[in-house]
Amino acid sequence: MRVVSGIQTTGNLHLGNYLGAIKQWVAMQDEVAAKGGDCLFFLADLHALTVANDPKDLAAHTIEMAATLIAAGIDPAKAVLFNQARVPAHAELCWILQGTARMGWLNRMTQWKDKAGKNREGASVGLFTYPVLQAADVLVYKATHVPVGEDQKQHLELARDIATKFNTDFGVELFPLPDPMISDAAPRIMSLRDGSAKMSKSDPSDMSRVNLIDDDDLIAQKFRKARTDAEPLPDDFKALAERAEARNLVTIYAALADRSPQSVVEEFAGQGFGAFKPALADLAISVLAPIRARLIELRGQPDAVQAHLREGAARATALAAPTLREAQEAVGLQV
Repeated sequence: MRVVSGIQTTGNLHLGNYLGAIKQWVAMQDEVAAKGGDCLFFLADLHALTVANDPKDLAAHTIEMAATLIAAGIDPAKAVLFNQARVPAHAELCWILQGTARMGWLNRMTQWKDKAGKNREGASVGLFTYPVLQAADVLVYKATHVPVGEDQKQHLELARDIATKFNTDFGVELFPLPDPMISDAAPRIMSLRDGSAKMSKSDPSDMSRVNLIDDDDLIAQKFRKARTDAEPLPDDFKALAERAEARNLVTIYAALADRSPQSVVEEFAGQGFGAFKPALADLAISVLAPIRARLIELRGQPDAVQAHLREGAARATALAAPTLREAQEAVGLQV
């Protein structure tokens, strides 16, 4: 079993990132290791180049996010943690796979349509072709499983299509077809100001999200001011289907406490948010405070964080090299 996943280097991570992905990665690194497998988690700095970036910010964000992942529990001794740009095999295999991928496939990618909007002619080529780089990210390690959210399932399906066509076109059995890992424990965390929008770093309102670096008072303030409604909590989680903000806060509580949402509403049934919000804030602070403390410590040790990334890149390079060589030989690139 080989699990591969990445996260873009776009700045501070928030509670949605932690509950939706990182917490599951931390659990995976132990579960997969117990089965004799590998976990590779990378910072997708090459993907960040598909849109405008300040070079100094990109470099700083890479170190910051690596520190955040370590602070949240990713252990570089258990998982392979690295930044994508330091493993050239990602970009080299991507170029080879662009000969296999088809324009029609990429044109159907919904994220391309959403991100390019009406200005497709002005969008970068990288924004159009980055799903091919995503395919290379996982295929270069012959990944068996890829943790993905619902919004990335289409890209993993594309990776499987590319792998199938490559194997067929060149008469090889080089790439296994990676399976998606969609954890029931990984909830979709929504904005604290709008229950219909995903919690996001790009939201102009900082009150819409809880950043992992926020102090205790700010965390409490954000939950206190989170949008809700006047109705008390029911005793059935399904009854919150039409109450998006209330459903989101219960979901956050359940994910932080490693409990089912149903058990949470049963505990707080009949109570209003005047009682629920302080309990949620206290729980969030108890979970996030140790992560924040460790992150602050690692911020003062950038050389140590960079050393972890270099070590991870060396391990990832060794794992990727045989696959890249096989792909080169399959297409006739004699090296």
